[in-house]
Amino acid sequence: MLSNQILHKAVQDIKRITGLECAIWDIKGICLVMTNERMTGLESEVMKFCKAAPFTAAEDTFFRVRKDVGMFLVCDEEDPCYSLVLKGQCAQMEMAGRLGVSQLQNLLFAYKERMDKNRFIQNLILDNMLLVDVYNQAKKMKIPIELKRVVFLVEAKNEVENMILDTLKGLYATGTRDFVTAVDEKHVILVRALQTTDDYLQLEQFARELVDTLNMEAMVSVRIAYGTIIEELKDVSKSYKEADMALEVGRVFYADRSILAYNELGIGRLIHQLPSSLCEMFLNEVFAGNTDTQFEDEELITVYTFFNNNLNISETARQLYVHRNTLVYRLEKIQKKTGLDVRVFEDALTFKIAMMVSDHMKYIH
Repeated sequence: MLSNQILHKAVQDIKRITGLECAIWDIKGICLVMTNERMTGLESEVMKFCKAAPFTAAEDTFFRVRKDVGMFLVCDEEDPCYSLVLKGQCAQMEMAGRLGVSQLQNLLFAYKERMDKNRFIQNLILDNMLLVDVYNQAKKMKIPIELKRVVFLVEAKNEVENMILDTLKGLYATGTRDFVTAVDEKHVILVRALQTTDDYLQLEQFARELVDTLNMEAMVSVRIAYGTIIEELKDVSKSYKEADMALEVGRVFYADRSILAYNELGIGRLIHQLPSSLCEMFLNEVFAGNTDTQFEDEELITVYTFFNNNLNISETARQLYVHRNTLVYRLEKIQKKTGLDVRVFEDALTFKIAMMVSDHMKYIH
């Protein structure tokens, strides 16, 4: 059924065009919206009209016009759902009522069509449809089957999914090419149609624009992940699963990134897919029984800054505002705990991977 906001706008438009006061009752005789409080005085007449209304719609509009009051039945396909009531002096009240009924029935049709498309995309993403049903329903709703697309998964850092959903729908869900739907309280999916010349550079640029737009328009901070480019509608679920995995990998290994591309996850993708038994074996081998909880925050900040500066001791000491000898002392403390000299590339690589595996183990437990 239509929201009261839509119904309110409809009755205001009818009044503005016809000059007649207007109200809408549901089929049980409850007034939903009105343009004038005096319309409530018609309650008993509306109740009689609703009781006299047919259970299924006739070929012609069911209505009743008496003096300055006209009542018209509004149907959703063949099922009566509203009573449109007009009041005032108008020689063309019957025509005004029929046009109002037509407008409301068109709104009902558009609403149902939008909901059908939303359910279709949700079922497509979740792999809840047979391939033949995908093609049949897409053809029925005039959704292009062969078209370059990609799935963007938007995650809100706070539970404000409605603002993101409304903003994205206003920007993109206006035709049969792009689709927007919610997954849960914090995640919204955008199935974006692409130009034939678009590549991953354009996707990165679009994702950045999307982050900026949501920050400005919806006033929310978000993280966005996207999958690989697909060529057919049936592969939408594949791109969605890739985007979901990119988001999960990003939470563990790249918490500082606001944009995550499935094809640029690096070593995080490999570690994410390792079984926990193999990860535990690797950690026991590298740390010789010690765990990363034995490292002080100062030591971890030092070693990560050292890695970010390509194992350059002088630059790392400058950024940390410490003496060179102090930095060497901290790195030697890590060597005593692990047996790894992170000043040597091979040991630095082993330590870095081990810490990423440790983060992965924390996440899955």
